[in-house]
Amino acid sequence: MSETARWDTLIRNALVFDGTGVAPTREDLAILNGRIAARGAELPAEQAEVVIDADGRWLMPGLLDIHTHFDLEVELAPGLPEAVRHGTTTVVFGNCSLGLAFGSQRRNGEDPIVDCFARVENIPKSVLTRVVDQVRWSDSAGYLSHFDALPLGPNVVPLLPHSMLRAEVMGLRESVTRYPTEAELARMESLIERAMHEGYPGFSTDALPFHYLANDPHRRTKIPRQWGSYKELKRLTHVVRRHDRVWQATPPKDSPPQVLRNFLLTSGRLFGKPLKITAVAALDIATNKGIAKLGRLLSRLLNSRLLKGHFRFQALAAPFKVYWDGPINPLAEEIDELRELNEPDLDDRDARMRLLNDPAFQGRFRKMWNYGKSGFNLANLARRLQRERMAFGRRLEDMVFVQVPGDVDALWKGTTFQEVFDRLARWQASQEGARSQAEADVFAAFPAPIGSEADFMLHLFRTYDLDLRWYVVSANRDPAVVKDLLFNPLVLPGFNDSGAHLTNMAFYDANLRGLQMAQQDGLDRVAWHVKRLTRDPADFFGVRAGRLDVGEQADVILVDPAALQAYDSDAHTRRIHRDAFQNDQMVNRSDGVVTLTLIAGKVAWSGAQHGDTLGLEQMGRVLRHTSCEPEAKAGSKAGASLATAA
Repeated sequence: MSETARWDTLIRNALVFDGTGVAPTREDLAILNGRIAARGAELPAEQAEVVIDADGRWLMPGLLDIHTHFDLEVELAPGLPEAVRHGTTTVVFGNCSLGLAFGSQRRNGEDPIVDCFARVENIPKSVLTRVVDQVRWSDSAGYLSHFDALPLGPNVVPLLPHSMLRAEVMGLRESVTRYPTEAELARMESLIERAMHEGYPGFSTDALPFHYLANDPHRRTKIPRQWGSYKELKRLTHVVRRHDRVWQATPPKDSPPQVLRNFLLTSGRLFGKPLKITAVAALDIATNKGIAKLGRLLSRLLNSRLLKGHFRFQALAAPFKVYWDGPINPLAEEIDELRELNEPDLDDRDARMRLLNDPAFQGRFRKMWNYGKSGFNLANLARRLQRERMAFGRRLEDMVFVQVPGDVDALWKGTTFQEVFDRLARWQASQEGARSQAEADVFAAFPAPIGSEADFMLHLFRTYDLDLRWYVVSANRDPAVVKDLLFNPLVLPGFNDSGAHLTNMAFYDANLRGLQMAQQDGLDRVAWHVKRLTRDPADFFGVRAGRLDVGEQADVILVDPAALQAYDSDAHTRRIHRDAFQNDQMVNRSDGVVTLTLIAGKVAWSGAQHGDTLGLEQMGRVLRHTSCEPEAKAGSKAGASLATAA
């Protein structure tokens, strides 16, 4: 730094949204030694080493992504490049009862990390194995400490995961066959107690009934958390309650009474002190339009004066567009026959073909595909009323081709399965309707007559396997309902699932999409929503982030409002090869919307490229709960000294 410079960086002329929710003001912001040193109008440019003119842009705290599965990627690519390009500077992981808090946990031939993550989060075993092979810690304290040696991009907020806790205490095999003994349950409580003292901001569980293990002999066995009782859940979350930490949960969706019983654990009136709960997810499910309404009602009840809870659903600021690799997709696990096709390893095509060519399986598949689609019965009534149990509606008109090997790829891409099915039926009846000779040749290979939609699907899966790419928007189709959920004050924005489902989902830009919705309603709404993406979740999880106060770590982003308004996420979603994974991944490219991402004052993203040192030197750090965070306690002192110096 030159002798005359007082600051490392000065950002001038920005419209500043400070994360408090107040109306934005035009200000300058100065950074020194990775912290915010001064804020105000017309700060002296000659006193800064680097001056950035932010005229016409919005300045705000770095955004929090509160529901990610970056646990694996942070070990392979600690800069988390697919997060920082969208303005994310803090990520929460260890969600849904899965994580690395207890190391590899490889004992007695068990491989819990690979077994749990592979199907629940749709991450290839080869990627998972590369991570587990390099794990060198074996307890929750060692996990936090190892981040000190990683060149982190964003700050990381790990939760303690319940499935891994059960496997740690009981062993994987025992954790998926029985309840714990009293001694084992006491041991779980003590490990959570220890983790709370170490600074873990929370504890995660999972109760979705279609989360299964991926290795023999457990491929038809649910993950460890699914084997826990209400007694176990109540005792473990009581530890979390005493420490005023967060319980991240997913509901046992097929049992409303259990959902209510579990989430009543938030009640301060019933249990003496509120338990902070954040739950997945406030989605407008296409096959069951009652879910969103029930979610809003449940939130009001749990947070009412009657129950005195502290409960927040999580919302996704985007249509829930999920891509399929042939029959492989997280939604498939909910349906028995599709789950059978998801049980084999991804590279085990032979196992899938044996199923698809088995007449008994074909019969089961046809019965499943046609369930509720005709006749006078409760299933058909539920379908007509949009009150189905399954999230995947099995409607060809909702299913869209993305990629088909061969000469029909360009012809089918972007069209629905229903359109192709109808042309196939016409062609088989009259040899007319095919749009090209190539399509006629493909039609000639189908069973004739095609018989049913189920036979159409069976043929596609047999012919193309994982090379068939398609998508369904299974939730959040109505922008007005999405907006209503996202802006509900009893909901936290951020069910983004970043880092999971590598080839099935891409919601890394969802926080920007939420800002885009807020932008439609004016700057006051933007200011309020910036608070919901920064200070609110930071306060909920009890970590020091999402602030622009003097003395705070300089996690700052600049947003171009014109680029944000024009941004089309669908047009910028693509599948790329990630060298870090040695695997493909679905990503978003919002380049130009966020023009600068600084983490601790260092450039993580600038316009259209990552900072030169991203992933090479440490920017962010592991964030412990503020009650256990020395830097947070020192933050006010640092702020006072910096303000005095300014």
